[in-house]
Amino acid sequence: MNESILTSVKKAVGIAESDTSFDAVIILHINSVFIILNQLGVGPASYFSIEDSSATWNSFLTGKSENLNLVKSYMYLRVKLLFDPPSSSYVLESFKRQSDEFESRLNVEVEAVKKEDNS
Repeated sequence: MNESILTSVKKAVGIAESDTSFDAVIILHINSVFIILNQLGVGPASYFSIEDSSATWNSFLTGKSENLNLVKSYMYLRVKLLFDPPSSSYVLESFKRQSDEFESRLNVEVEAVKKEDNS
């Protein structure tokens, strides 16, 4: 969990860690997904963003339920859809359905954490 957010997302979308030519675009998409996650109630209460490869998953998921690691898969999927969407409409639709499912599951987890905190 102490891995770089940028580096791990780049690997997930098929970009070598040493290739920095797409970093600005990938960072833009990552930060867009962080806005969505913030609106879902995932992550820090204040807006979270990255500027380079120094931000880690631990810095985003501090003090949260371990089940919120689903956020990493969600991030990869959403960035992939934004950066390099599949050309097949079937695969694209599958990615979108998976993204919707992840959002639903993240909502459930956020609500469960809220209930625990209020107990």
